[in-house]
Amino acid sequence: MDINKISFRVRYGETDQMGVVYHGNYAQYLEMGRIEWLRGLGISYKALEESGIILPVISLSVNFKKSALYDDLITVVTNLKKLPGVKIEFDYMIFNEKNELLVDAHTVLAFIDTKKNKPIRCPEDLIRKISEYQDSVKKSI
Repeated sequence: MDINKISFRVRYGETDQMGVVYHGNYAQYLEMGRIEWLRGLGISYKALEESGIILPVISLSVNFKKSALYDDLITVVTNLKKLPGVKIEFDYMIFNEKNELLVDAHTVLAFIDTKKNKPIRCPEDLIRKISEYQDSVKKSI
C-alpha cells in the first residue's frame, strides 16, 4: 500500500560505548517513520491529537538483523499493511547506506478517543486520503 521513506544519521547519544545503536532507540525510529508517513498524506499527528484522537502502540515486533552504528545514514521505510479500521498496522524496514537490512519490524496502533478513552474507527478523512493516494498510484502505472 502506501510507502514512506525517511533518512537520517545516527547520533552519538543513541549509541552505546561501542558505537552501536541501543536497541530501545529503534522504537523511536519507527515512530519517526509513522509520523512522516502521516505527514506524507497531509495529516499532522499533532492535529490528530488536538482533535481528540491518539494512536497508542498496542503491539511492537522488531527483528534485529545487523547493528546500526554511530554516524550511519539510515533509512526507515514505513509501509501501511492494510486499510485501517479501529487499528492501523505498519511494516518497517531499516537500511544502512550500503542498503543492508538492519531491522524489520511491525507495529499495531489503536485509534483512541481521548475524551472517552475508548477505541474508535479510523477517521474518514484519513481513509479518504489513503484511498486518494492509492487511486493516484494506480493511475500513474
